[in-house]
Amino acid sequence: MEAFLISTGVVALGEMGDKTQLLAMLLAVRFKRPAPIVLGILVATLFNHAAAGAVGGWVASALGPDVLRWVIGISFIAMAGWMLIPDKIDEDEAVSARYGVFLTTVVAFFLAEMGDKTQIATVALAARYNDLLAVVAGTTLGMLIADVPAVFVGDKIAKRVPMKLVHAIAAGIFAVLGVLTLFNVGKLF
Repeated sequence: MEAFLISTGVVALGEMGDKTQLLAMLLAVRFKRPAPIVLGILVATLFNHAAAGAVGGWVASALGPDVLRWVIGISFIAMAGWMLIPDKIDEDEAVSARYGVFLTTVVAFFLAEMGDKTQIATVALAARYNDLLAVVAGTTLGMLIADVPAVFVGDKIAKRVPMKLVHAIAAGIFAVLGVLTLFNVGKLF
């Protein structure tokens, strides 16, 4: 349960103001069809985070516990710094709508998540916790918690939520996870 809850919280906070949240808003404004957009986000996230989680599981089994602790701890601290850098949607990530709203969303989100903060966090969380299903379910729920409201509310969220504060909180959580991991503090996180 711990892996699920931590994964959900970290990704939900980390996703605020992220390029995929901006992409969700953009798709909602462009297509005005929330159901296929939300389903596309779900499918893309499940596939992307399952692959990322599998990589994290492999990393955990390939490295010894001491090396793994340092890799994960430093990764979480690096994620804390990365959280403080705001995201923008890259022009080259735009996907043509000729394939329909659902498929456009799946492809756009899958590609946007490649190498993104939440994908890297999923790898680290899967390496930290030996529960792939809980991590993938948690990170997917975290994505949906952040992105589904963006679909329904659009840019009103961006105008009312201070993204710098959300990014600072998420960075703090990643930093704490990193320090606790480096100092090998039991199962707090």
